[in-house]
Amino acid sequence: MLQTMPVASIGVRYLEVTPEYVDQRLDNFLLRELKGAPKSLIYRIVRTGQVRVNGGRVQPDQRLHTGDRVRIPPVRLGEREERPFQPSLGLADLLREAVLYEDRDVLVLNKPSGLAVHKGSGLDYGVIEALRALRPAESFLELAHRLDRETSGCLALARTPVALRQIQAAFKAGQVDKRYLALVRGYWNHGPREVNQPLRRNVLRGGERMVEVLEDGKPALTRFQPVSLHKPASLLEANIATGRTHQIRVHAAHVGHPLAGDDKYGDAAFNRLMAEQYGLRRLFLHAHSLNLPLGGREIAVSAPLDVELKAVLDGLSSVRRRP
Repeated sequence: MLQTMPVASIGVRYLEVTPEYVDQRLDNFLLRELKGAPKSLIYRIVRTGQVRVNGGRVQPDQRLHTGDRVRIPPVRLGEREERPFQPSLGLADLLREAVLYEDRDVLVLNKPSGLAVHKGSGLDYGVIEALRALRPAESFLELAHRLDRETSGCLALARTPVALRQIQAAFKAGQVDKRYLALVRGYWNHGPREVNQPLRRNVLRGGERMVEVLEDGKPALTRFQPVSLHKPASLLEANIATGRTHQIRVHAAHVGHPLAGDDKYGDAAFNRLMAEQYGLRRLFLHAHSLNLPLGGREIAVSAPLDVELKAVLDGLSSVRRRP
């Protein structure tokens, strides 16, 4: 827990960082301590030197250490500051039903497609903002990793700083096993296949920022395993050894099998076929299993496909069975 230290200055607080908050970013620390404060205010009081760590000026991304003494100035939230987000009843019900696993350290959801994990880029809210609003008594709740907005499936959130550090360390060490189901164009006749191609973000193509396979990109490795093969489309399991943006989508398209419903890297004619004949209106990419080590134990969670994706697979199977 955080320990408040007595000071003579009225309104100023000094907090001593205890072990469970080690390696947390200063800006995230301040967002929790100054509930309701917008990020713009947090960055302003840090930039102007009103926030100090061990008496010195700091940057918002500085990591905290045990025993650090953090000075927090008095902050007055004006009436015009942004109001706390309140999820609609429909979104609240959706997230409650999405819980796959929960204990004292971690929360795992079956994230719906179309819901971002956090706000930004024109979005007023994401999964984390909605969950914090639904669970006001939670003293700590942070995303442990990311999923693209269009991707559904297993999403882990940490409920303690220790759990967050453990999960992030496990991801960095390659100890987390996260597997996806992806429906791709055509009949996959490669068998198990590794795609080891570097990826670079923010490549501008036709005015749109893309991820592309380029020699000067960052290393990226995806392992594809066929699950069920059909003439118009094949279902694959994908395992990623690296976590690059849009990695599965770009690697699949690179080997000639773009994902169904992918309007960024996919095939427009194939997407129309899947929509008109099989009712697919979204990206067919689903994080169906997550296995992660946490404090000497293994947590294994699986997320079922939603009704739409199941119906697509049923439709493909019925075509194959026809005489």
